[in-house]
Amino acid sequence: MYIHERDNWTEFHWEADKLIAILEEVNRKQGLLYGRLASLGFDSKLKAMAENLTYDVVYSSEIEGIRLNVNEVRSSIARKLGIENIKYTAPSHYVDSVVAVMLDAVNNYGLTLTKEKICGWQAAFFPTGFSNGLQIEVGRYRTNEEHIVSGTFGREKIHYIAPSPNRIEKEMTDFLDWFNSEEEINSVIRSGIAHLRFVSIHPFEDGNGRLARILSDILLARADKSEFRFYNISSQINKNKKHYYDILEKTQRGNGDITEWLYWYANTLSDSLDEAENIVSTILNKSIFWQKTSAVPLSQRQTDILNIFLDGYEAKITSKTWASLGKCSKDTAIRDIQDLVDKDILRVDIPGAKRPSYSIIYDPDDFSAYFTNISIEYKNNMPYIKALYKGKTSVFERILALDAKRFENGEISLNNLLAKYCTYLKVNK
Repeated sequence: MYIHERDNWTEFHWEADKLIAILEEVNRKQGLLYGRLASLGFDSKLKAMAENLTYDVVYSSEIEGIRLNVNEVRSSIARKLGIENIKYTAPSHYVDSVVAVMLDAVNNYGLTLTKEKICGWQAAFFPTGFSNGLQIEVGRYRTNEEHIVSGTFGREKIHYIAPSPNRIEKEMTDFLDWFNSEEEINSVIRSGIAHLRFVSIHPFEDGNGRLARILSDILLARADKSEFRFYNISSQINKNKKHYYDILEKTQRGNGDITEWLYWYANTLSDSLDEAENIVSTILNKSIFWQKTSAVPLSQRQTDILNIFLDGYEAKITSKTWASLGKCSKDTAIRDIQDLVDKDILRVDIPGAKRPSYSIIYDPDDFSAYFTNISIEYKNNMPYIKALYKGKTSVFERILALDAKRFENGEISLNNLLAKYCTYLKVNK
């Protein structure tokens, strides 16, 4: 028996005591994130949101097996938000359509959600009327039975059978009424229920997963009372899609107890907030760097390549990498780099090295003097720098795997590492 076959199937229940700790953690992280964002100017907030939305669009599509070009998505979002100084990559009509859906949802989170609106969003995902080479119904609820199946021909496994088409209209009317109502319930729980309920109805022939994630984000935005979206669940789901589908299937075959689903959802949101913290740190450090460097004359190529590294490009700054990114000769790259060294914008990592690499100077002081108890730790296979700033502020910043390896091998100094990821602390404390 599937969950929707039970009487009053949307009257879900859960064990509240098992969710208290994780919900408190999510609420704490939400508060910390918005507290940090309060110190950002409007332009910096806009850039942080644009970066979050870029990966939300990319990863939400990738979960469904659709790979989008990150630069196209970033360019489309930047243009629509009026953000300048973003290296432009002309987006396809499809990318523009998908981005338009996301921005419409973000900007109008407080409006009543209607059948027309949600059908329009689904149609925008499939402008040709085809998905994976097959013609599908777009812009309207499905009229066919929907089986969620995996496996090769003759060895198919049915994971879920959605409600029959003749139930969709009423199920969606009830869903929209519930979605647009006010309910005294934790916003994370309500968001998790919206996601589960929508994908269980499965109202469209395709695009249900992406729409479910958009709808759950809308409810979080309503609770935050903010059109700025700085975190998303899609990137975390994409890291472990199997777990997502496993917990979804288990819940859809269950008896209406959604404790395990809500715990997974809240825990995934918690990880998403950690990711958002990293985006904000990058934006802050980048903003501080350009404030410090604003009066220094630079070529457009130097500015563009510095921005690539400031945005977290995972590579050493070398003449070879510079030439590749700048589409210039190695001699030109060497001249660019030496000019930046002379202007105290870059410093060599290891003086006298045969093949020198360089670090951006975020702060000219001995940054390591402000930190104690410094270590590199791993969480979910990702490296973090853990430290105590001025003896009182705990720091746990995610760093590039390459930087962790280089530090452990003595190829980058502790001062350069701390300055790259933690300059915002010295400026804002």
